[in-house]
Amino acid sequence: MPSPMRFLAIASLFLAVSAVVPPGKQGALDQPVDDTPAPTPDNDAIADTAGQVNQKSSVPVTAVPSDNVPATTVTALDGDLVNATVASVVDSSSRRRKRQSSQPGEYVEIFYPLAPGVHDASIEGTAYLTYTVVNNATYNIKDCLAFCDKVDGCEFVNLYYEFNNELLDFVFSEKSNLKCAAYGDIHTAAEKTNFGGQASYPQVGNETVPLTYITQSSGWAAKDLTDPATPEGFSLVFGPTGGANNAPGYMGFAFLDRYDPEACAALCNGRGYDPVGGVCQYFNIWRAVVDGVPTTYTCSMYYLVADNSTAVNFGQGDLVVTLSRGYARNSVVIDGGFEGFTECDDFCFDTSYKNWVGTSQAGGDDDATIFFFNQYAHTGHGSGLLGAAFGDDSDSGTLTPAQPLKTKAGRNYVVQVFVNNAFSGAQLEAPAVVNVLWNGKVVGSVKGFQQYTPEQFNVVATGYDVLAFEGGAAPAWSFIDDVFVALL
Repeated sequence: MPSPMRFLAIASLFLAVSAVVPPGKQGALDQPVDDTPAPTPDNDAIADTAGQVNQKSSVPVTAVPSDNVPATTVTALDGDLVNATVASVVDSSSRRRKRQSSQPGEYVEIFYPLAPGVHDASIEGTAYLTYTVVNNATYNIKDCLAFCDKVDGCEFVNLYYEFNNELLDFVFSEKSNLKCAAYGDIHTAAEKTNFGGQASYPQVGNETVPLTYITQSSGWAAKDLTDPATPEGFSLVFGPTGGANNAPGYMGFAFLDRYDPEACAALCNGRGYDPVGGVCQYFNIWRAVVDGVPTTYTCSMYYLVADNSTAVNFGQGDLVVTLSRGYARNSVVIDGGFEGFTECDDFCFDTSYKNWVGTSQAGGDDDATIFFFNQYAHTGHGSGLLGAAFGDDSDSGTLTPAQPLKTKAGRNYVVQVFVNNAFSGAQLEAPAVVNVLWNGKVVGSVKGFQQYTPEQFNVVATGYDVLAFEGGAAPAWSFIDDVFVALL
């Protein structure tokens, strides 16, 4: 015979269960409404950081001529100045669109050189890529433009003579002092600020060391800017425009040393999970121009997908937004938010529809269902329920996409799902469990009482993988919503 305390506990649990109206009868979800607005960009912080960062550079005196472009660098992260490469950026030159011709007619001259013998200056500007030297028997514009054609991301070249550089004169095999510097952005004569003045030759006794100087500096830009390739795993949403997003779901920003959507995509993929919104699902990249001069390249990240309707930040003060593009991260799950379930316009549920299938155990009844009811959903009107909809059994159910996922074999993916184990309250939901299955194997579990929370699990694809969610044991019901599976 149970003790009095045990009897009271059983009686209390029985009363609690009896008081719960099951989801199938439109019971109330035991979760308060969260009216906290999603965060939006701190545009003042971005503008302030743009005023601190210095991304302007020119060809170093000791640099070796090269066709290779170094990895994109992060110069600021969430307001802090840094100097780090984007470690997850791979060599993607084969995916970028390049010009196939080296005809000078594809370029326009932005500024002209000064007369021969007159001291001039080279560009100190953003998005410096690399340089070469071309034959200096003539002022060799053609070879310089051909160099730009084969340098990944080149949009502009600065051609000039550099004198008194020992490496150019005696060390490098080309034996030419006609430099051709490649940039990923277009610059003007106002940015000709490098007049030389460096000592390249060694000091010998008390002899005066000749200093470098520059002559005949001209600038050539691509007639038509090359549209950047859309990063793998993303889709272009809008752009280019003159407005940056001012949208909800903001996670933070980084400055890049050049306009590089693939680097921004890598930062988005590698961004830490937001405790409310989960993984990064969207980024906005744009160029900041201050007083008419390119200054930095902003990569803003979001856990909610935005569009052109919120691209309303045109700049602050002397800072102007240019070349703004938005990219959404692709999910291989079709209708991860169950929004395609539209059998009614108020309240209804079913065991399956074209995008998702619910399965009950033998003898079970409605143990995995899809609901149309915005009060049960994390967003929108659709959600999935694990556990008998009417509470008439305590069996678990399984929800799975109707079709295998079109994944790429051998690639890493992140599975994100918002899980709610709160319908019946903390006491009854304590034993709630949702298992995440990848090709039939459990890769993670969500246990115990919780309101809608994003949960993430990393998996490796084999190609056409099968994702499933198993759980629910009424009255410990579990809702799932906004399922998202994307490349890492």
